[in-house]
Amino acid sequence: MSVIVVGSGPTGLMLAGDLAEAGVDVTILERRAEESNLTRAFAVHARSLELLEVRGIADELVEQGFTVPELRASFGTRGFSVDISRLDSRYPYVLMVQQARTEILLRRRVERLGVPIVRGAEVIGLTQDGDGVTLTVRTAEGEHTERADHVVGADGAHSAVRGLIGVPFTGRRYQTHIMIADVRLDNDLPNAVNPFIAADGFALLPPFGDGWFRAVVWDRTREEAPLTEPVTKGELNASLDRLTRGRVRAAEMRWSTRFLSERRQAEHYRVGRVLLAGDAAHVHSPIGGMGMNTGLQDAANLGWKLAAVERGWAPSWLLDSYEAERHPVGRATLRLTDTVTRMVVASGPVRALRPYVVPRLVANERVSRAVLGMMSGIGFSYDLPDTLVGSTGAGERVPDLDLRVDGAPTRLFALMDAVRFTLVDTSPNGAAATAAEPWGERVHAVRAEGALPHGADVLLVRPDGHTAWSGRASGSDDLTRVLTEWAGTAPAIR
Repeated sequence: MSVIVVGSGPTGLMLAGDLAEAGVDVTILERRAEESNLTRAFAVHARSLELLEVRGIADELVEQGFTVPELRASFGTRGFSVDISRLDSRYPYVLMVQQARTEILLRRRVERLGVPIVRGAEVIGLTQDGDGVTLTVRTAEGEHTERADHVVGADGAHSAVRGLIGVPFTGRRYQTHIMIADVRLDNDLPNAVNPFIAADGFALLPPFGDGWFRAVVWDRTREEAPLTEPVTKGELNASLDRLTRGRVRAAEMRWSTRFLSERRQAEHYRVGRVLLAGDAAHVHSPIGGMGMNTGLQDAANLGWKLAAVERGWAPSWLLDSYEAERHPVGRATLRLTDTVTRMVVASGPVRALRPYVVPRLVANERVSRAVLGMMSGIGFSYDLPDTLVGSTGAGERVPDLDLRVDGAPTRLFALMDAVRFTLVDTSPNGAAATAAEPWGERVHAVRAEGALPHGADVLLVRPDGHTAWSGRASGSDDLTRVLTEWAGTAPAIR
């Protein structure tokens, strides 16, 4: 049982930790010899925090960040706000925290689980056959080969793994040079994401909570500046002054860069024994702060499925479901960020209408809920294979249910882990929990009290927090078939 994860960013670290927790031999290969201090991601959304809670990381990360319960936007003198606090989650906000802090907690987890991270290891060749994958790896000592059952490319937008398996990365590049900087401001801004949208650009100013802000700035008058040209505080302040109508000025700047944003997605997330996740599978505009979050959610979807394959009990369809479920999510995310980006960098006639049209759209309850659900990640559901036993709510994300176990209050997420199914049985006699006992290493069965969704008294939750099946304990024949479909044939009792 062995997997090589290429890339030690948030996606690769999350995935490797899950595999190691499942008992899979996993190694991370990282091209960079040193840890990067580049921190483009600045937001952790509700769904990612839910997944991190299951892994014992969320509370510490929240303590290190700054919670933002609303989105405020300004079109010149007109503005609007979106109330994030109404999300149906324990995390009804956007957590502003530097990517490096998220990576540190994920790295501590993989180190605690004994996962080696090999730095300065560049993948330059890949072949695969029916038994595994062979990588050619270049290090300071020369070239050598590594062999594993599966390889996951989590190595970023310029993924070597994706290139070596020949998967097209389709899409386009936005012809807008964006400035990014971490700044301390002369004046205060609200506890919000703080976008300012002007006729000739935009400025996004989310707070980190320690007096510093992340400035993401597109200035139409500076969009042709070479990517290699350093961003100066004077240039940044000139843009901020124009785009915010003099409301914002940087007093200090500690880090800055320019980059070209892209909208691209891998045509496939799996080729044989090689899979893609995170930025290797999709990249998009930074507006919305969804890049790292989508990668973390890729990892949560893939980890338990790949572990099931490695441990020999996965149903034949399970690994295929990774692409079937996550590719549409990646596509929907790209469409959302592309729509918002096009609106922000729109042509003259559209710019004139924005202050009137956008607030009306945001005020529409259906539109607002849909966008908030996609941005936060809690609005995504999966279409399950037609061959499975169906049930009401199958594929839905499960909220953090309030339960009682042995008379003590608890929550669903406190009962879950990253690699096993969780079966919650609230029936009077606990028949479902008893029926699940033969799958004990794969299914954590819990007798509990509490209300389950859709009037069920049995709920089978996937390790990534989506419903596999829900129903009544009286349908024991259905439950046995469901457990076999999802968790394989029950191990023989010795």
